[in-house]
Amino acid sequence: MQITPLYDRVLLKRVDAAEEVRGGIIIPDTAKEKPQEAEVVAIGEGKFDEDGKRMPMTVKVGDLVLIGKYSGTEIKIDNIEHTIVREDEVLAIVVK
Repeated sequence: MQITPLYDRVLLKRVDAAEEVRGGIIIPDTAKEKPQEAEVVAIGEGKFDEDGKRMPMTVKVGDLVLIGKYSGTEIKIDNIEHTIVREDEVLAIVVK
């Protein structure tokens, strides 16, 4: 299934952080926090400015970004969890 977000929305797939086990304690999945890193899967065309011209998006497909823990709307596409956020909810682009 292919999804194209509208306007300034961004479709993200959260990236799981490497699991660290300290002292032999295993934390169950239900107790773990949502990862704040996500990969951009698809983007909209951008929103319109006051003159009616479309403003280009800052993020692009494939970018690794940081988002808030509880931002966006969770959806499932082909049994894979995704999040849709507005571009202004993206906190930063990660450059490695």
